[in-house]
Amino acid sequence: MIEFTLNGETVLSDDDPTTPLLWVIRDTFKLKGSKFGCGAGLCGACTMHIDGKAQRTCMLPVSSIAGQEVTTIEGLASQGELHPLQTAWVDHSVPQCGYCQSGQIMSAASLLQQNPNPSAADVDAAMSGNICRCGCYVRIKQAILDVAEQGLAYNAAPEVKV
Repeated sequence: MIEFTLNGETVLSDDDPTTPLLWVIRDTFKLKGSKFGCGAGLCGACTMHIDGKAQRTCMLPVSSIAGQEVTTIEGLASQGELHPLQTAWVDHSVPQCGYCQSGQIMSAASLLQQNPNPSAADVDAAMSGNICRCGCYVRIKQAILDVAEQGLAYNAAPEVKV
């Protein structure tokens, strides 16, 4: 059994330890937001956060994340409120087909966690490994820069007061 934290909850996986994390998340835990693209860790569609950092998961064995924290696109929102990047994606009409967008958002969120005020060149560098077949790069970049300009860092989703 492999124990790790998935979107804030401790989970156990009895999958083969060599199974890529992407397939454990999609097939065992039924979270379908992260996509399979190239299978070689090159396109970014499978990007999730492992201990807060963007990582490709299509080739990452589930055994390698034991005891770590995994965040998927489904876990990026906070208490029912969209993450600021998710809102910016909607505001800028970023996706066309949408297939790569969860990976794009997860890479962008990792960038903003590490660098809350990136330059346009910083965004280009951080996002260069994420491929969008529809060519939405200009809107993706603008959405990220707008979130940064507004000062909405990675964990800045609105808190709900009880």
